[in-house]
Amino acid sequence: MEYNRCGRSGLLLPKISLGLWHNFGDASDYENMRQLCFTAFDNGITQFDLANNYGPVYGSAEENFGRILKKGLGQYRDELVISTKAGYDMWPGPYGNWGSRKYLMASLDQSLKRMGLEYVDIFYSHRPDPQTPVEETMGALADIVRQGKALYVGISNYTAGQTEKALAVLKEHRVPCLIHQARYSMLDRRIEPDLLPLLKQEGVGMIAFSPLAQGMLTDKYLNGIPDNSRAAKSTGHLQREQVTEEKINKVRQLNDLAKQRGQTLAEMAIAWLLKDDRVTSVLVGASSVAQLIDNLKALQNTAFSAEEIQMIENILQ
Repeated sequence: MEYNRCGRSGLLLPKISLGLWHNFGDASDYENMRQLCFTAFDNGITQFDLANNYGPVYGSAEENFGRILKKGLGQYRDELVISTKAGYDMWPGPYGNWGSRKYLMASLDQSLKRMGLEYVDIFYSHRPDPQTPVEETMGALADIVRQGKALYVGISNYTAGQTEKALAVLKEHRVPCLIHQARYSMLDRRIEPDLLPLLKQEGVGMIAFSPLAQGMLTDKYLNGIPDNSRAAKSTGHLQREQVTEEKINKVRQLNDLAKQRGQTLAEMAIAWLLKDDRVTSVLVGASSVAQLIDNLKALQNTAFSAEEIQMIENILQ
């Protein structure tokens, strides 16, 4: 494993981090979760990324991770970077969503209890709140650092304009924004024109989620939509109508290029993100140890020739 400095901070993060968005809820097999976490750590993945409502059910990913910490992984606490977030729907009523000080503070306290921790390494505002002043949301993050409940803070899903305002408020509190977590993949490049340059300029790290576009950038959809895939299910983040013939055609061409590079499409998709020095880390989710090991193989070849980069641009146009 190689490690990148996160923005202008002192913190090093692994180039690949493990996300617990999927496969760590109560419907998942506990022994599989445990093996995923230990395999990740044994391979140098030190960062484990959670949020208050990861599951299903809400909170269950944190509870299950807490069990894994308690049953062995926790002895390496000082070698782990554990992050969690609040901002999306978590509990009913007026105080269980968005970006108020009350919600963020209460949610983090609940997260720490579920995981059996005294602090997290990174706490994120999971999304901007149009109804709450950014001064309140960022002020809460700054106070959370001062209280010792988080070592660093970050933001997620903020546009470039919203990010600029948030960074300015955190600077006033003398608590820098460590990192921005954004959706980024070959098939979703919306952050390239303005957000990535802003983060570089301000010395803020960047971690990419959904690097495989919910499975689109794997060999799963090369021949259409399989019955057991995310897109075949009526619920979930990848809907059948998003898997268009145009996208599948692009994915097939990318897959051919990946083969020429001696990689799977998934490996190339992760490597493509890591070629950019503005990307600190890439978050991968895995349903099995074998899948996680396959994703780690991306690190064996993250160099792209000018010709390969141009070929990829031509395909993605």
